[in-house]
Amino acid sequence: MTRVVGIGGVFFRARDPDALRAWYVSHLGIEPEEHGSAIFQDGPTVWSIFSGDTDYFGPSGQQAMVNYRVDDLDGVLERLRAAGAEVDDLQESEYGRFGWATDPEGNRFELWEPPG
Repeated sequence: MTRVVGIGGVFFRARDPDALRAWYVSHLGIEPEEHGSAIFQDGPTVWSIFSGDTDYFGPSGQQAMVNYRVDDLDGVLERLRAAGAEVDDLQESEYGRFGWATDPEGNRFELWEPPG
C-alpha cells in the first residue's frame, strides 16, 4: 500500500510575515532559503493528534502547534528569555527534554531536545 512517509512542511499565517520570519531567524536560528522557506534535513518528525479540549497548546485556543527539534534546549530557552519571549518551564521525560515559548504573534511552539 502507498503511504505518507513524513511531514512535507509546516505552514502558518502571520500579520507581518517578514518581521516574524526575522524573529525566527534571530531567536531560533531558522535560516530561510532564497524562496523564504527553511528546509530541515535530519531527524525524526512526530505526528500526533490531540483531543479538542487539550491544554497542551497553551491557553491561546490555537488549532495546531509546531515542535522544533533543538540541539541545546537550555541555550535556546535562554536566548528566547533574553529577547523577552514568553517561555514556559521545561520538562524531561524518556523522550527527551521539552520547553515551550510564544512568538511575537502569539503562536505557542514546543522545543524538543531528543535524548542522547
